[in-house]
Amino acid sequence: MKKPYYTVKDVIVITGVTKRTLHYYDEINLLKPESYSDKGYRLYNQEDLKKLRTILMLKELDLPLKEIATIMQMPKQEQQAILAGHYQAVQIKKQNLERTLMNLEDFISGKDISYLDVFHEGNILPLKEQYHAEAKYVYGDTAKYQEYEKNIEQIPEEERATVFEAFDQNMEDVFKQFAKLSKESLASEKVQQIVREWKSYLEQFMVCDTEILQCIAYTYKDDEGFKAYINQFGDDKLNEFIHQAIMCYCKNERLSHVENK
Repeated sequence: MKKPYYTVKDVIVITGVTKRTLHYYDEINLLKPESYSDKGYRLYNQEDLKKLRTILMLKELDLPLKEIATIMQMPKQEQQAILAGHYQAVQIKKQNLERTLMNLEDFISGKDISYLDVFHEGNILPLKEQYHAEAKYVYGDTAKYQEYEKNIEQIPEEERATVFEAFDQNMEDVFKQFAKLSKESLASEKVQQIVREWKSYLEQFMVCDTEILQCIAYTYKDDEGFKAYINQFGDDKLNEFIHQAIMCYCKNERLSHVENK
C-alpha cells in the first residue's frame, strides 16, 4: 500500500532534489510540507510532489525563485498565460543556439570567422555591421563611398535587409563560379563573363569604372579578410585568380575605349 505521506528522504529518492533544497524551499515558503511527524520531520503529500515538479520545471526556464513563487500562487489559467510568454523566449533561445551550432560547424570545417553569422545579442555589433562601420571609417571620405551611401539611402529601409542578403548570395555564387573556372585562361570568355556578372551586382550600388574595379581587385588580393572569405570557395590562390581576371577585364576595357576614340 502506498504511503499517504513522503519524508524528505522519500522525496529525494523520487525526484533527485537535495535535502538542502527542500529545506530552503520550506524556509522561503515556496514549498511547505503538508504536515510534520511527531518528531518534527517534514511530511509531503502527492500534491506537494506535483508542486515540486512544477517548481523544478520553471527552474529549467531559468526563472528566479521569486518569480516562481509568484507564479505558483496564480490560478492555472494565469500560469498558462505567463508561461506562454516564456515559451516564446525559449523559442528565441533555441533559434540562437541552432545558429551558434551552425557557426561552430562552419568554423570547425574551416570557414573564416570573419564571415560567420555571429554577435546578435548584447552590445557587440553583428559582423556585417562591423564591416560596414569599418568600411565607412576607411573609405568614408571618398567620392565612391559617398555615392554608395547615397544609393543605399534611396532603398526603402524595410527592403534593405533583403537587398543586402540577395547581394551577398549573388557574390557567393560568383566566387563559386570563379573557383570552377580557376584553371581557365584569364581572358577566356567564360571567365570574363563571370567578371561582367560580378560587376553588374556592384553596379546596384555605384558606378563601376575601371579605376574602382581595380581598387576592389587589389583589395581582394591584399586584404586578409577578403582573402579568407574568397578562398573558402576554392584554394588559397582563388583571390589571386579573381584579382587577375578583373585586371584583365579592366585592361580590355581601356583598350576598347582607346580603339573607339
